Amino acid sequence: MTSHIERARASLDGLSVGDALGAQFFVPANRPHHRDHTIPPGPWPWTDDTQMAAALLTHLERHGTVQQDRLAADFAEAFDLYRGYGPGAGRLLRLVRDGGDWRELSRESFGGTGSLGNGAAMRVAPLGVWFHGDPDTAAAQAALSAAITHAHPEGVAGAVAIAVAAATSPDGVLDRVLPYLPPGPLRARVDRARAITDPAEAVYELGNGAEVTALDTVPFCLWTAARHAGDFRAAFWATASAGGDVDTTCAIVGGLVAAWGARSPKEWLARREPLS
Repeated sequence: MTSHIERARASLDGLSVGDALGAQFFVPANRPHHRDHTIPPGPWPWTDDTQMAAALLTHLERHGTVQQDRLAADFAEAFDLYRGYGPGAGRLLRLVRDGGDWRELSRESFGGTGSLGNGAAMRVAPLGVWFHGDPDTAAAQAALSAAITHAHPEGVAGAVAIAVAAATSPDGVLDRVLPYLPPGPLRARVDRARAITDPAEAVYELGNGAEVTALDTVPFCLWTAARHAGDFRAAFWATASAGGDVDTTCAIVGGLVAAWGARSPKEWLARREPLS
């Protein structure tokens, strides 16, 4: 029987492959690969998406549950400016590393509203798998992990949605996620996703991460992952074809479909930069 640790690590592999390959399409020389659905030469460096997801999973392997102060320190210790962190997250983690209080820093972000970006959602799929079969705990733990960097309710809700999805199964996943989301724009858009059948309509109605918010990232990723739950390649290319914040959308979808059992292709894993 596959252990929850093995499942969570498989989800991290899927997340990191989606992240690293998706990031290659921001390189102009690789745009023909994006158009033709072919993979560019390796190695593929991963970004902050993988760095934070790996830090979160390592934290769970050490502690079993989210210990917020310790996780904030872990995120700060892992921070590497050259991995492509957003300016808000980079500033927060640098200040935490210097002794700042993550609670104050997270709440004061974005003029006091807290971040509603997609960063808490991008890293959380392995956490959902860690609590596989227990979506209530997955939701609560995801909220704790999100609050360190994303104090805005919509930023937290995005992480909760992905964690609950990873903790359950792809069948009816949008219906499964909805009860865990508070009333608001994200919940409304996930609800809207249930009636969409066309990929172009999905991008138009749900977004593709171009605004780098939970709202324009999470509903699209849930919709796309559910439609391609059994095929990692198909899930990746369907996500990448939508454009937008390709490394993050592909990281989220890769983490989800791997959580549900669709493993990363071996030749893709071989080209991804190794995980320490």
